[in-house]
Amino acid sequence: MIAWPAVDLRGGRVVQLVGGRPETERVSLPDPVEVARGWLDLGFRALHVIDLDAALGTGDNRSAIEAILEAVDAPVQVGGGIRDDDALDGWIARGAERVIAGTRAVRDRAWLERASARHPGRVLVAADTRGGQVLVRGWTESAGLDLRAFVRELAPLPLAGVLVTDVAREGGLGGADIALFGDIVAASAHPVLAAGGIATSVDLRRLADAGVAGAVLGMAIYAGDIDARQVAREFST
Repeated sequence: MIAWPAVDLRGGRVVQLVGGRPETERVSLPDPVEVARGWLDLGFRALHVIDLDAALGTGDNRSAIEAILEAVDAPVQVGGGIRDDDALDGWIARGAERVIAGTRAVRDRAWLERASARHPGRVLVAADTRGGQVLVRGWTESAGLDLRAFVRELAPLPLAGVLVTDVAREGGLGGADIALFGDIVAASAHPVLAAGGIATSVDLRRLADAGVAGAVLGMAIYAGDIDARQVAREFST
């Protein structure tokens, strides 16, 4: 299993929110490139970069993401507000290893089929969830879809994987819902990445045992609850 440090961008800064709500900002760092390089210096092998403003439709952090892509020599997966071909193709052209599509991928199957066929193995579907339902538009709306059923329906597509964020636990450091992620691994034909609530190395080992292919780390490494250097060393394949 690979651990992916999250570089979440809001207003040009790296932030960490609780439950994805802007008013719960707990971390705010001014230099995204410095943060990105710092995680790689600790031994992480890849980065998870999200444009929160683009996801919410309140702006974008394009220049910060471009600066990260230019500055680091490591795979970067980019997400947030990717709802058309220009955005998806553009980030791949700028050097993103993988692109994360959420709202458009959930709501427009034909678009997702075309996008994944055009970039096989490079589109990651964000299946964000609360209470077993899929959320869209920066976690602000329900898509009216059951998470497990949605994941099963993705089986024929040449995706890089499925990113499942447990929104209710995101940023809360309350521990990962291992049963939830295990169920999604069983339902999915693609690799599953887990995010939300991960608080300890024990959580990470249990996710790996459940078959999770990757874990996105946010608050736990920014707050120092997890030894980032040890995690980078242990969860690198």
